[in-house]
Amino acid sequence: MLATGSKLMTVTRRPNPGLLAAGGAIAILVLLPIGVTAGNAVAAGWSLAVMLLWRPLTGELLTNTLLLIGCVTVACALIGTGTAWLVERTDLPGRKLWGVLAVVPLAIPAFISSYAWLSLDSSLFSNFGGALLVVTMSYYPLVYLPVAAALREMDPALEETARALGNNTRQVFLRVVLPQLRPALLGGMLLVALNTLVEFGAFALLRFRTFTTAIYAAYRAGFSGAEPALLAMVLIALCIACLVAEQLVRGTARYGRLARGTRAAATRYSLGKARVVAPVFLAVLGFAALVVPLGMIGYWLTKTGNAATTVAASDWAAVARASWASVRLGVGGAVLTMALALPLGMLATRSDGWLVAVLERAAYLAQGVPGIAVALALISLTVHDLHPLYQSTFLLLLAYSVLFLPLALVSVRSALMQAQVRLEESGRSLGLGRLAVLLRITLPLAAPGLGAAAAMVFIAITTELTATLLLAPIGTQTLATQIWANTSTVAFAAAAPFAAALAAMSMLASWLLARRFGAASVLSIAHGAV
Repeated sequence: MLATGSKLMTVTRRPNPGLLAAGGAIAILVLLPIGVTAGNAVAAGWSLAVMLLWRPLTGELLTNTLLLIGCVTVACALIGTGTAWLVERTDLPGRKLWGVLAVVPLAIPAFISSYAWLSLDSSLFSNFGGALLVVTMSYYPLVYLPVAAALREMDPALEETARALGNNTRQVFLRVVLPQLRPALLGGMLLVALNTLVEFGAFALLRFRTFTTAIYAAYRAGFSGAEPALLAMVLIALCIACLVAEQLVRGTARYGRLARGTRAAATRYSLGKARVVAPVFLAVLGFAALVVPLGMIGYWLTKTGNAATTVAASDWAAVARASWASVRLGVGGAVLTMALALPLGMLATRSDGWLVAVLERAAYLAQGVPGIAVALALISLTVHDLHPLYQSTFLLLLAYSVLFLPLALVSVRSALMQAQVRLEESGRSLGLGRLAVLLRITLPLAAPGLGAAAAMVFIAITTELTATLLLAPIGTQTLATQIWANTSTVAFAAAAPFAAALAAMSMLASWLLARRFGAASVLSIAHGAV
Protein backbone atom coordinates (compact mmCIF):
# COMPACT_ATOMS: atom_id res chain seq x y z
CA MET A 1 0.00 0.00 0.00
CA LEU A 2 1.32 3.50 -0.90
CA ALA A 3 0.04 6.67 0.80
CA THR A 4 -0.43 9.78 -1.36
CA GLY A 5 -1.87 12.68 0.62
CA SER A 6 -5.07 11.33 2.13
CA LYS A 7 -5.51 8.60 -0.47
CA LEU A 8 -4.30 5.02 -0.46
CA MET A 9 -3.17 3.31 -3.61
CA THR A 10 -2.91 -0.48 -3.83
CA VAL A 11 0.16 -1.91 -5.52
CA THR A 12 -0.86 -4.92 -7.61
CA ARG A 13 1.70 -7.68 -7.94
CA ARG A 14 1.57 -9.08 -11.44
CA PRO A 15 1.67 -12.87 -11.63
CA ASN A 16 4.67 -14.51 -13.21
CA PRO A 17 3.60 -15.96 -16.61
CA GLY A 18 5.27 -19.29 -15.90
CA LEU A 19 3.59 -19.63 -12.50
CA LEU A 20 0.29 -18.55 -14.02
CA ALA A 21 0.52 -21.24 -16.70
CA ALA A 22 1.48 -23.86 -14.09
CA GLY A 23 -1.41 -22.77 -11.87
CA GLY A 24 -3.84 -23.06 -14.76
CA ALA A 25 -2.62 -26.57 -15.58
CA ILE A 26 -2.95 -27.63 -11.95
CA ALA A 27 -6.48 -26.20 -11.72
CA ILE A 28 -7.45 -28.12 -14.87
CA LEU A 29 -6.01 -31.30 -13.35
CA VAL A 30 -8.09 -30.85 -10.20
CA LEU A 31 -11.27 -30.06 -12.14
CA LEU A 32 -10.71 -32.92 -14.60
CA PRO A 33 -12.30 -35.66 -12.43
CA ILE A 34 -15.40 -33.52 -11.90
CA GLY A 35 -15.62 -32.81 -15.63
CA VAL A 36 -15.18 -36.46 -16.61
CA THR A 37 -17.75 -37.59 -14.03
CA ALA A 38 -20.23 -34.96 -15.20
CA GLY A 39 -19.61 -35.92 -18.83
CA ASN A 40 -20.25 -39.60 -18.13
CA ALA A 41 -23.41 -38.70 -16.22
CA VAL A 42 -24.70 -36.51 -19.06
CA ALA A 43 -23.87 -39.21 -21.62
CA ALA A 44 -26.24 -41.56 -19.80
CA GLY A 45 -29.19 -39.56 -21.06
CA TRP A 46 -32.14 -38.06 -19.25
CA SER A 47 -34.36 -41.13 -19.24
CA LEU A 48 -31.66 -43.46 -17.89
CA ALA A 49 -30.65 -40.88 -15.29
CA VAL A 50 -34.21 -40.58 -14.04
CA MET A 51 -34.59 -44.36 -13.95
CA LEU A 52 -31.35 -44.87 -11.98
CA LEU A 53 -31.73 -41.98 -9.56
CA TRP A 54 -35.51 -42.04 -9.04
CA ARG A 55 -35.71 -45.47 -7.45
CA PRO A 56 -35.98 -46.89 -3.92
CA LEU A 57 -32.25 -47.75 -3.76
CA THR A 58 -31.20 -44.14 -4.27
CA GLY A 59 -33.69 -43.02 -1.66
CA GLU A 60 -32.28 -45.57 0.78
CA LEU A 61 -28.73 -44.44 0.08
CA LEU A 62 -29.66 -40.79 0.52
CA THR A 63 -31.50 -41.50 3.77
CA ASN A 64 -28.67 -43.62 5.17
CA THR A 65 -26.01 -41.08 4.18
CA LEU A 66 -27.78 -37.95 5.41
CA LEU A 67 -29.01 -39.57 8.63
CA LEU A 68 -25.54 -40.86 9.42
CA ILE A 69 -23.89 -37.51 8.63
CA GLY A 70 -26.37 -35.68 10.85
CA CYS A 71 -26.00 -38.07 13.79
CA VAL A 72 -22.20 -38.36 13.53
CA THR A 73 -21.73 -34.59 13.21
CA VAL A 74 -23.91 -33.82 16.23
CA ALA A 75 -22.31 -36.58 18.30
CA CYS A 76 -18.79 -35.42 17.41
CA ALA A 77 -19.72 -31.81 18.16
CA LEU A 78 -21.02 -32.73 21.62
CA ILE A 79 -18.15 -35.09 22.47
CA GLY A 80 -15.42 -32.90 20.99
CA THR A 81 -16.66 -29.67 22.58
CA GLY A 82 -17.32 -31.32 25.93
CA THR A 83 -13.89 -32.94 26.01
CA ALA A 84 -12.18 -29.67 25.01
CA TRP A 85 -14.04 -27.80 27.77
CA LEU A 86 -13.05 -30.39 30.39
CA VAL A 87 -9.39 -30.36 29.34
CA GLU A 88 -8.96 -26.62 28.79
CA ARG A 89 -11.28 -24.94 31.29
CA THR A 90 -11.81 -27.19 34.32
CA ASP A 91 -9.79 -28.62 37.20
CA LEU A 92 -9.96 -32.07 35.62
CA PRO A 93 -7.33 -34.43 37.12
CA GLY A 94 -4.68 -35.45 34.56
CA ARG A 95 -5.72 -32.84 32.00
CA LYS A 96 -2.56 -33.15 29.88
CA LEU A 97 -2.87 -36.91 29.60
CA TRP A 98 -6.55 -36.72 28.63
CA GLY A 99 -5.69 -34.05 26.06
CA VAL A 100 -3.16 -36.34 24.37
CA LEU A 101 -5.51 -39.33 24.44
CA ALA A 102 -8.27 -37.23 22.85
CA VAL A 103 -6.10 -36.65 19.76
CA VAL A 104 -4.64 -40.14 19.24
CA PRO A 105 -7.76 -41.63 17.52
CA LEU A 106 -7.02 -39.44 14.50
CA ALA A 107 -3.99 -41.61 13.81
CA ILE A 108 -6.13 -44.77 13.56
CA PRO A 109 -7.97 -44.94 10.20
CA ALA A 110 -11.71 -45.48 10.45
CA PHE A 111 -11.58 -48.74 8.50
CA ILE A 112 -9.14 -50.17 11.06
CA SER A 113 -11.55 -49.23 13.83
CA SER A 114 -14.38 -50.89 11.90
CA TYR A 115 -12.22 -54.01 11.50
CA ALA A 116 -11.72 -54.12 15.27
CA TRP A 117 -15.39 -53.65 16.19
CA LEU A 118 -16.52 -56.03 13.46
CA SER A 119 -14.15 -58.74 14.64
CA LEU A 120 -15.46 -58.23 18.17
CA ASP A 121 -19.03 -59.08 17.11
CA SER A 122 -19.90 -58.98 13.41
CA SER A 123 -23.65 -59.38 13.90
CA LEU A 124 -23.93 -56.66 16.57
CA PHE A 125 -22.09 -53.89 14.72
CA SER A 126 -23.04 -54.52 11.06
CA ASN A 127 -25.75 -51.85 11.10
CA PHE A 128 -26.43 -48.14 11.49
CA GLY A 129 -25.48 -48.20 15.17
CA GLY A 130 -22.13 -49.80 14.42
CA ALA A 131 -21.39 -47.27 11.69
CA LEU A 132 -22.36 -44.41 14.00
CA LEU A 133 -20.12 -45.72 16.79
CA VAL A 134 -17.08 -46.38 14.61
CA VAL A 135 -17.14 -43.09 12.70
CA THR A 136 -17.88 -40.99 15.78
CA MET A 137 -14.97 -42.54 17.68
CA SER A 138 -12.70 -41.91 14.69
CA TYR A 139 -13.67 -38.33 13.91
CA TYR A 140 -14.59 -36.56 17.16
CA PRO A 141 -10.96 -35.27 17.49
CA LEU A 142 -11.68 -33.16 14.37
CA VAL A 143 -13.95 -31.07 16.60
CA TYR A 144 -11.86 -31.38 19.76
CA LEU A 145 -8.67 -29.93 18.23
CA PRO A 146 -10.02 -26.63 16.82
CA VAL A 147 -12.35 -26.06 19.79
CA ALA A 148 -9.53 -26.70 22.28
CA ALA A 149 -7.31 -24.28 20.37
CA ALA A 150 -10.07 -21.65 20.35
CA LEU A 151 -10.58 -22.04 24.11
CA ARG A 152 -6.86 -21.50 24.69
CA GLU A 153 -6.84 -18.36 22.55
CA MET A 154 -10.07 -16.86 23.92
CA ASP A 155 -9.79 -13.70 26.02
CA PRO A 156 -10.80 -14.66 29.61
CA ALA A 157 -11.85 -11.06 30.27
CA LEU A 158 -15.09 -11.74 28.40
CA GLU A 159 -16.04 -14.49 30.81
CA GLU A 160 -14.97 -12.48 33.85
CA THR A 161 -17.17 -9.60 32.73
CA ALA A 162 -20.12 -11.94 32.22
CA ARG A 163 -19.66 -13.42 35.69
CA ALA A 164 -19.41 -9.95 37.19
CA LEU A 165 -22.81 -9.19 35.64
CA GLY A 166 -24.36 -12.10 37.56
CA ASN A 167 -24.22 -14.95 35.01
CA ASN A 168 -23.59 -18.45 36.32
CA THR A 169 -21.24 -20.95 34.67
CA ARG A 170 -23.89 -22.38 32.36
CA GLN A 171 -25.01 -18.92 31.24
CA VAL A 172 -21.41 -17.80 30.66
CA PHE A 173 -20.80 -20.84 28.46
CA LEU A 174 -24.00 -20.43 26.41
CA ARG A 175 -23.95 -16.62 26.08
CA VAL A 176 -20.22 -15.86 25.87
CA VAL A 177 -18.04 -18.92 25.24
CA LEU A 178 -20.16 -20.83 22.73
CA PRO A 179 -20.64 -17.85 20.34
CA GLN A 180 -16.86 -17.32 20.37
CA LEU A 181 -16.34 -21.00 19.54
CA ARG A 182 -18.63 -20.79 16.52
CA PRO A 183 -15.97 -20.65 13.75
CA ALA A 184 -13.87 -23.44 15.27
CA LEU A 185 -16.91 -25.59 16.03
CA LEU A 186 -18.43 -25.18 12.57
CA GLY A 187 -15.09 -25.85 10.90
CA GLY A 188 -14.66 -29.05 12.88
CA MET A 189 -18.23 -30.14 12.17
CA LEU A 190 -17.65 -29.54 8.46
CA LEU A 191 -14.56 -31.76 8.53
CA VAL A 192 -16.57 -34.48 10.27
CA ALA A 193 -19.41 -34.21 7.74
CA LEU A 194 -17.06 -34.33 4.73
CA ASN A 195 -15.05 -37.26 6.08
CA THR A 196 -18.23 -39.17 6.89
CA LEU A 197 -19.66 -38.42 3.46
CA VAL A 198 -16.64 -39.78 1.57
CA GLU A 199 -15.80 -42.65 3.96
CA PHE A 200 -15.79 -46.00 2.21
CA GLY A 201 -13.74 -48.67 3.96
CA ALA A 202 -15.47 -48.49 7.34
CA PHE A 203 -18.97 -48.67 5.86
CA ALA A 204 -18.08 -51.41 3.38
CA LEU A 205 -16.67 -53.61 6.14
CA LEU A 206 -19.68 -52.96 8.36
CA ARG A 207 -22.04 -53.75 5.45
CA PHE A 208 -23.75 -50.37 5.85
CA ARG A 209 -24.90 -48.98 2.49
CA THR A 210 -24.03 -45.40 1.61
CA PHE A 211 -23.29 -43.66 -1.69
CA THR A 212 -19.61 -44.62 -1.57
CA THR A 213 -20.31 -48.34 -1.10
CA ALA A 214 -23.03 -48.27 -3.78
CA ILE A 215 -20.70 -46.55 -6.26
CA TYR A 216 -18.01 -49.16 -5.64
CA ALA A 217 -20.52 -52.00 -6.02
CA ALA A 218 -21.87 -50.52 -9.26
CA TYR A 219 -18.35 -50.18 -10.65
CA ARG A 220 -17.45 -53.75 -9.70
CA ALA A 221 -20.65 -55.03 -11.32
CA GLY A 222 -19.41 -53.51 -14.56
CA PHE A 223 -22.71 -53.49 -16.42
CA SER A 224 -22.69 -49.77 -17.17
CA GLY A 225 -20.60 -46.72 -16.35
CA ALA A 226 -23.71 -44.58 -16.09
CA GLU A 227 -24.78 -45.71 -12.62
CA PRO A 228 -21.49 -45.05 -10.79
CA ALA A 229 -21.14 -41.70 -12.61
CA LEU A 230 -24.64 -40.57 -11.66
CA LEU A 231 -24.23 -41.66 -8.04
CA ALA A 232 -20.82 -39.97 -7.93
CA MET A 233 -22.37 -36.70 -9.12
CA VAL A 234 -24.90 -36.89 -6.28
CA LEU A 235 -22.02 -37.48 -3.85
CA ILE A 236 -20.06 -34.53 -5.25
CA ALA A 237 -23.16 -32.35 -4.98
CA LEU A 238 -23.58 -33.35 -1.33
CA CYS A 239 -19.93 -32.53 -0.59
CA ILE A 240 -20.23 -29.10 -2.19
CA ALA A 241 -23.52 -28.53 -0.35
CA CYS A 242 -21.71 -29.19 2.95
CA LEU A 243 -19.06 -26.60 2.07
CA VAL A 244 -21.64 -24.00 1.06
CA ALA A 245 -23.83 -24.65 4.10
CA GLU A 246 -20.91 -24.24 6.49
CA GLN A 247 -19.92 -20.96 4.83
CA LEU A 248 -23.48 -19.62 5.03
CA VAL A 249 -23.90 -20.59 8.68
CA ARG A 250 -20.53 -19.20 9.68
CA GLY A 251 -21.08 -15.96 7.77
CA THR A 252 -18.47 -13.22 7.51
CA ALA A 253 -18.27 -12.27 11.17
CA ARG A 254 -14.82 -12.27 12.74
CA TYR A 255 -14.05 -13.45 16.25
CA GLY A 256 -10.99 -12.41 18.17
CA ARG A 257 -9.30 -9.73 20.18
CA LEU A 258 -8.40 -6.48 18.49
CA ALA A 259 -5.32 -6.07 20.68
CA ARG A 260 -2.83 -8.89 21.18
CA GLY A 261 -1.38 -7.70 24.47
CA THR A 262 -0.60 -9.73 27.55
CA ARG A 263 -3.37 -12.20 28.23
CA ALA A 264 -4.45 -13.30 31.66
CA ALA A 265 -4.63 -17.00 32.43
CA ALA A 266 -8.06 -18.50 31.86
CA THR A 267 -10.09 -19.31 34.94
CA ARG A 268 -10.52 -23.02 35.56
CA TYR A 269 -13.97 -23.97 36.72
CA SER A 270 -14.43 -26.43 39.55
CA LEU A 271 -16.09 -29.66 38.51
CA GLY A 272 -17.45 -30.24 42.00
CA LYS A 273 -19.20 -33.59 42.18
CA ALA A 274 -18.53 -34.11 38.47
CA ARG A 275 -14.82 -34.38 39.28
CA VAL A 276 -15.40 -38.12 39.64
CA VAL A 277 -17.81 -38.49 36.71
CA ALA A 278 -15.70 -36.58 34.14
CA PRO A 279 -12.68 -38.96 34.22
CA VAL A 280 -15.07 -41.91 33.91
CA PHE A 281 -16.61 -40.34 30.78
CA LEU A 282 -13.18 -39.74 29.26
CA ALA A 283 -12.06 -43.26 30.19
CA VAL A 284 -15.08 -44.78 28.43
CA LEU A 285 -14.36 -42.57 25.42
CA GLY A 286 -10.72 -43.67 25.36
CA PHE A 287 -11.76 -47.31 25.71
CA ALA A 288 -14.08 -47.11 22.69
CA ALA A 289 -11.72 -45.04 20.53
CA LEU A 290 -8.37 -46.62 21.42
CA VAL A 291 -8.50 -49.71 23.62
CA VAL A 292 -10.97 -51.66 21.47
CA PRO A 293 -9.18 -51.06 18.11
CA LEU A 294 -5.68 -51.68 19.46
CA GLY A 295 -6.82 -54.44 21.79
CA MET A 296 -8.60 -56.39 19.07
CA ILE A 297 -5.57 -56.09 16.80
CA GLY A 298 -3.45 -57.51 19.61
CA TYR A 299 -5.97 -60.26 20.26
CA TRP A 300 -6.03 -61.43 16.64
CA LEU A 301 -2.24 -61.29 16.46
CA THR A 302 -2.10 -64.04 19.06
CA LYS A 303 -5.20 -65.94 17.92
CA THR A 304 -4.67 -69.30 16.27
CA GLY A 305 -7.18 -70.84 13.94
CA ASN A 306 -7.15 -73.14 10.98
CA ALA A 307 -3.88 -73.82 9.20
CA ALA A 308 -4.47 -71.42 6.32
CA THR A 309 -5.36 -68.56 8.65
CA THR A 310 -2.41 -69.24 10.92
CA VAL A 311 0.06 -69.20 8.03
CA ALA A 312 -1.39 -65.97 6.65
CA ALA A 313 -1.30 -64.30 10.05
CA SER A 314 2.36 -65.24 10.56
CA ASP A 315 3.52 -64.23 7.12
CA TRP A 316 5.47 -61.19 8.22
CA ALA A 317 7.30 -61.17 4.90
CA ALA A 318 4.01 -60.23 3.25
CA VAL A 319 3.58 -57.50 5.86
CA ALA A 320 7.05 -56.18 5.04
CA ARG A 321 6.25 -56.13 1.31
CA ALA A 322 2.95 -54.35 1.90
CA SER A 323 4.66 -51.87 4.24
CA TRP A 324 7.29 -51.13 1.63
CA ALA A 325 4.59 -50.61 -1.01
CA SER A 326 2.76 -48.20 1.31
CA VAL A 327 5.94 -46.25 2.04
CA ARG A 328 6.96 -46.18 -1.63
CA LEU A 329 3.58 -44.87 -2.75
CA GLY A 330 3.47 -42.45 0.17
CA VAL A 331 6.83 -40.93 -0.72
CA GLY A 332 6.06 -40.81 -4.45
CA GLY A 333 2.65 -39.27 -3.88
CA ALA A 334 4.04 -36.71 -1.43
CA VAL A 335 6.75 -35.66 -3.91
CA LEU A 336 4.25 -35.26 -6.77
CA THR A 337 1.73 -33.44 -4.59
CA MET A 338 4.37 -31.01 -3.35
CA ALA A 339 5.53 -30.44 -6.92
CA LEU A 340 1.98 -29.34 -7.75
CA ALA A 341 1.37 -27.37 -4.56
CA LEU A 342 4.59 -25.34 -4.65
CA PRO A 343 4.00 -23.35 -7.88
CA LEU A 344 0.37 -22.75 -6.94
CA GLY A 345 1.44 -21.62 -3.46
CA MET A 346 4.04 -19.30 -4.98
CA LEU A 347 1.41 -17.87 -7.30
CA ALA A 348 -1.08 -17.30 -4.48
CA THR A 349 1.42 -15.68 -2.10
CA ARG A 350 3.46 -13.65 -4.59
CA SER A 351 0.74 -12.37 -6.94
CA ASP A 352 -2.62 -10.60 -6.87
CA GLY A 353 -5.63 -10.53 -9.13
CA TRP A 354 -8.93 -12.27 -9.73
CA LEU A 355 -7.39 -14.92 -11.95
CA VAL A 356 -4.95 -15.96 -9.21
CA ALA A 357 -7.82 -16.17 -6.72
CA VAL A 358 -9.89 -18.29 -9.12
CA LEU A 359 -7.03 -20.74 -9.72
CA GLU A 360 -6.35 -21.09 -6.00
CA ARG A 361 -10.01 -21.69 -5.14
CA ALA A 362 -10.28 -24.22 -7.96
CA ALA A 363 -7.48 -26.22 -6.37
CA TYR A 364 -9.39 -26.32 -3.09
CA LEU A 365 -12.40 -27.84 -4.87
CA ALA A 366 -10.65 -31.20 -4.56
CA GLN A 367 -11.63 -31.06 -0.91
CA GLY A 368 -15.23 -31.60 -1.99
CA VAL A 369 -14.53 -34.43 -4.43
CA PRO A 370 -14.72 -37.96 -2.95
CA GLY A 371 -11.81 -40.29 -3.58
CA ILE A 372 -14.02 -42.85 -5.26
CA ALA A 373 -15.24 -40.22 -7.75
CA VAL A 374 -11.67 -39.18 -8.58
CA ALA A 375 -10.62 -42.81 -9.07
CA LEU A 376 -13.57 -43.69 -11.31
CA ALA A 377 -13.06 -40.56 -13.41
CA LEU A 378 -9.39 -41.37 -13.97
CA ILE A 379 -10.27 -44.96 -14.87
CA SER A 380 -12.81 -43.77 -17.41
CA LEU A 381 -10.36 -41.25 -18.89
CA THR A 382 -7.45 -43.68 -19.22
CA VAL A 383 -9.53 -46.58 -20.55
CA HIS A 384 -10.95 -44.50 -23.39
CA ASP A 385 -8.34 -41.83 -24.15
CA LEU A 386 -5.07 -42.46 -22.30
CA HIS A 387 -4.85 -46.22 -22.22
CA PRO A 388 -1.05 -46.44 -21.60
CA LEU A 389 -1.64 -44.83 -18.19
CA TYR A 390 -4.31 -47.35 -17.20
CA GLN A 391 -3.29 -49.53 -14.21
CA SER A 392 -0.04 -47.57 -13.87
CA THR A 393 1.63 -46.39 -10.69
CA PHE A 394 1.78 -42.86 -12.08
CA LEU A 395 -2.01 -42.77 -12.41
CA LEU A 396 -2.39 -43.78 -8.75
CA LEU A 397 0.11 -41.12 -7.68
CA LEU A 398 -1.81 -38.59 -9.77
CA ALA A 399 -5.02 -39.51 -7.95
CA TYR A 400 -3.27 -39.03 -4.60
CA SER A 401 -2.07 -35.62 -5.74
CA VAL A 402 -5.56 -34.48 -6.74
CA LEU A 403 -7.08 -35.75 -3.49
CA PHE A 404 -4.49 -34.30 -1.14
CA LEU A 405 -3.51 -31.11 -2.97
CA PRO A 406 -5.65 -28.94 -0.63
CA LEU A 407 -3.96 -30.57 2.35
CA ALA A 408 -0.52 -29.66 1.01
CA LEU A 409 -1.52 -26.25 -0.33
CA VAL A 410 -2.69 -24.99 3.07
CA SER A 411 0.71 -25.64 4.66
CA VAL A 412 2.70 -24.58 1.59
CA ARG A 413 0.83 -21.28 1.42
CA SER A 414 1.42 -20.64 5.11
CA ALA A 415 5.12 -21.49 4.84
CA LEU A 416 5.65 -19.24 1.84
CA MET A 417 3.84 -16.36 3.53
CA GLN A 418 6.34 -16.57 6.38
CA ALA A 419 9.29 -16.32 3.97
CA GLN A 420 9.94 -12.57 3.74
CA VAL A 421 9.51 -11.17 0.25
CA ARG A 422 12.05 -8.45 1.01
CA LEU A 423 14.81 -11.05 1.20
CA GLU A 424 13.81 -12.36 -2.21
CA GLU A 425 13.83 -8.82 -3.60
CA SER A 426 17.29 -8.28 -2.10
CA GLY A 427 18.52 -11.41 -3.83
CA ARG A 428 17.11 -10.22 -7.15
CA SER A 429 18.78 -6.83 -6.69
CA LEU A 430 22.11 -8.61 -6.19
CA GLY A 431 21.78 -10.26 -9.59
CA LEU A 432 20.27 -13.63 -8.70
CA GLY A 433 17.77 -15.09 -11.15
CA ARG A 434 14.32 -16.34 -10.19
CA LEU A 435 15.45 -19.95 -9.93
CA ALA A 436 18.47 -19.03 -7.81
CA VAL A 437 16.30 -16.93 -5.49
CA LEU A 438 13.88 -19.83 -5.15
CA LEU A 439 16.59 -22.39 -4.38
CA ARG A 440 18.85 -20.26 -2.21
CA ILE A 441 16.39 -18.02 -0.34
CA THR A 442 12.69 -18.96 -0.58
CA LEU A 443 12.87 -22.73 -0.14
CA PRO A 444 15.36 -22.67 2.78
CA LEU A 445 13.19 -20.14 4.63
CA ALA A 446 10.01 -22.15 4.00
CA ALA A 447 11.61 -25.57 4.56
CA PRO A 448 9.97 -26.38 7.94
CA GLY A 449 6.46 -25.69 6.65
CA LEU A 450 7.13 -27.55 3.42
CA GLY A 451 8.40 -30.51 5.42
CA ALA A 452 5.22 -30.53 7.48
CA ALA A 453 3.11 -30.45 4.34
CA ALA A 454 5.00 -33.37 2.79
CA ALA A 455 4.74 -35.37 6.02
CA MET A 456 0.98 -34.80 6.25
CA VAL A 457 0.47 -35.91 2.66
CA PHE A 458 2.60 -39.01 3.26
CA ILE A 459 0.50 -40.04 6.27
CA ALA A 460 -2.75 -39.42 4.39
CA ILE A 461 -1.60 -41.54 1.43
CA THR A 462 -0.42 -44.50 3.51
CA THR A 463 -3.86 -44.76 5.14
CA GLU A 464 -5.88 -44.12 1.95
CA LEU A 465 -8.00 -47.05 0.76
CA THR A 466 -10.57 -46.16 -1.92
CA ALA A 467 -8.37 -44.82 -4.73
CA THR A 468 -5.74 -47.46 -3.96
CA LEU A 469 -8.26 -50.28 -4.33
CA LEU A 470 -9.47 -49.01 -7.70
CA LEU A 471 -6.24 -47.72 -9.26
CA ALA A 472 -3.37 -49.79 -7.85
CA PRO A 473 -1.54 -51.76 -10.56
CA ILE A 474 -2.08 -55.52 -10.55
CA GLY A 475 0.14 -57.09 -7.92
CA THR A 476 0.50 -53.92 -5.85
CA GLN A 477 -0.61 -54.64 -2.29
CA THR A 478 -0.46 -52.01 0.42
CA LEU A 479 -1.21 -52.37 4.10
CA ALA A 480 -4.64 -50.80 3.60
CA THR A 481 -5.64 -53.06 0.70
CA GLN A 482 -4.42 -56.16 2.55
CA ILE A 483 -6.53 -55.28 5.57
CA TRP A 484 -9.50 -54.81 3.26
CA ALA A 485 -8.93 -58.08 1.40
CA ASN A 486 -8.64 -60.20 4.54
CA THR A 487 -11.42 -58.51 6.50
CA SER A 488 -13.82 -58.80 3.55
CA THR A 489 -13.43 -62.58 3.75
CA VAL A 490 -13.77 -62.54 7.57
CA ALA A 491 -10.10 -63.56 7.94
CA PHE A 492 -9.60 -61.34 10.99
CA ALA A 493 -6.42 -63.08 12.17
CA ALA A 494 -4.88 -62.77 8.70
CA ALA A 495 -5.66 -59.04 8.66
CA ALA A 496 -4.20 -58.40 12.12
CA PRO A 497 -0.48 -58.12 11.18
CA PHE A 498 -1.28 -55.62 8.42
CA ALA A 499 -3.59 -53.64 10.72
CA ALA A 500 -0.93 -53.58 13.43
CA ALA A 501 1.72 -52.38 10.96
CA LEU A 502 -0.51 -49.66 9.53
CA ALA A 503 -1.67 -48.46 12.96
CA ALA A 504 1.92 -48.36 14.22
CA MET A 505 3.13 -46.51 11.11
CA SER A 506 0.31 -43.96 11.26
CA MET A 507 0.57 -43.34 15.01
CA LEU A 508 4.36 -43.02 14.92
CA ALA A 509 4.32 -40.65 11.95
CA SER A 510 1.52 -38.56 13.50
CA TRP A 511 3.38 -38.37 16.82
CA LEU A 512 6.60 -37.29 15.13
CA LEU A 513 4.73 -34.72 13.05
CA ALA A 514 2.91 -33.29 16.07
CA ARG A 515 6.14 -33.24 18.11
CA ARG A 516 8.03 -31.46 15.34
CA PHE A 517 5.39 -29.08 14.00
CA GLY A 518 2.70 -28.91 16.70
CA ALA A 519 -0.71 -30.45 17.28
CA ALA A 520 -2.34 -28.24 14.65
CA SER A 521 -0.61 -30.27 11.96
CA VAL A 522 -2.37 -33.43 13.13
CA LEU A 523 -5.74 -31.78 12.50
CA SER A 524 -4.74 -31.10 8.91
CA ILE A 525 -4.02 -34.78 8.29
CA ALA A 526 -7.70 -35.61 8.23
CA HIS A 527 -8.84 -33.36 5.44
CA GLY A 528 -6.91 -30.11 5.08
CA ALA A 529 -7.89 -26.82 6.64
CA VAL A 530 -11.34 -25.35 6.12
